[in-house]
Amino acid sequence: MTLGNLRDLYQQVILERYKSPKHKGKTNPVHRYQKGHNPSCGDTIELSLQLSDAGDKILDVKFEGEGCAISMASADLMAEALKGKTVTEALEMVERFQQMMKGEAEFPKELRKLNVMQGVAQFPVRIKCANLTWHALKAALQSTGDAESNGFISNEKEEA
Repeated sequence: MTLGNLRDLYQQVILERYKSPKHKGKTNPVHRYQKGHNPSCGDTIELSLQLSDAGDKILDVKFEGEGCAISMASADLMAEALKGKTVTEALEMVERFQQMMKGEAEFPKELRKLNVMQGVAQFPVRIKCANLTWHALKAALQSTGDAESNGFISNEKEEA
């Protein structure tokens, strides 16, 4: 596949997920909740997670918010990829995604849909947009579990 074809695919998937997200809303019940904000462009995200009874597996992920196509597509792709993952696997995915945004990694075959976000790395100013929902996920998973007590997290200090 040529670079031009990859760029077209990247743009197509991002626009598709932005216009018709599959995981918008709020989980029921909400076991983890986190708001995120990207002050440099105004993106906001509210992430909710439903966990297993033991609290170690992600049963559902949904998001609400407003932002650019990249931030909303990243949230939708992430939500889809997380279903059925353990909390440990999800935290590992956060690290891998952040490495991918630096051009240092990509996801294995079974999670290859997330690799479409690699195109964002070509636009350093947009990396924060793609990472916002992943920062919110990490904060939600590392929280005490009081679903509504978490304030906003911000990725403003993240390096571009």
